[in-house]
Amino acid sequence: MSIADNLLAFTLAATLLTLTPGLDTALVLRTATVEGKQQAFRAALGINAGCLLWGAAVAFGLGALIAVSELAFNLLKYCGAAYLAWLGLNMLLRPRSSLAPLEADARPSANWFLKGMMGNVLNPKIGIFYVSFLPQFIPQGHNLIAWTFGLVSIHVVLGLMWSSTLIGATRPLAGVLKQAKVLKWMDRTTGMLFVLFAARLAFSKR
Repeated sequence: MSIADNLLAFTLAATLLTLTPGLDTALVLRTATVEGKQQAFRAALGINAGCLLWGAAVAFGLGALIAVSELAFNLLKYCGAAYLAWLGLNMLLRPRSSLAPLEADARPSANWFLKGMMGNVLNPKIGIFYVSFLPQFIPQGHNLIAWTFGLVSIHVVLGLMWSSTLIGATRPLAGVLKQAKVLKWMDRTTGMLFVLFAARLAFSKR
């Protein structure tokens, strides 16, 4: 395939991947409706920063370790599952009825970026996906590092566009979604979803 064909094929595949509902979509939707637009954008930026870190790992050969080492895969897998379970259980057991404590504290602004980033960094399947997926779209004889970062950048741009669409769609309903009963329902529902993702990750195989 030509360079243009490679870029078009990757963009189409990455678009389908981005639009497929998953943990990232759940995190952005929940944060947009409960925490607000700014926090949701921070979470989205964190998610895509995690993609860039995995892209760097793949570009410099570190991602291959996850693909070939059972120990490395399991270590990162269980750390990621524990982190997701911790997030989920906190939402399940301590759902909020008001945003007042959050709005009065500036620290969570950084936390949502870190939560979004760590959710991707601690998911070995992202690394394995990049290791197995990206090389298919790199033309033979071209610079591996430059192409890897270029393809990951396309994925990141698509992710930010999709996150912006999700965040924008939640704003008309913000008044309703910030009510106490709805807040508790959102926290518990998202918490359960995170726990399910954690269980799925913990029992996953390469």
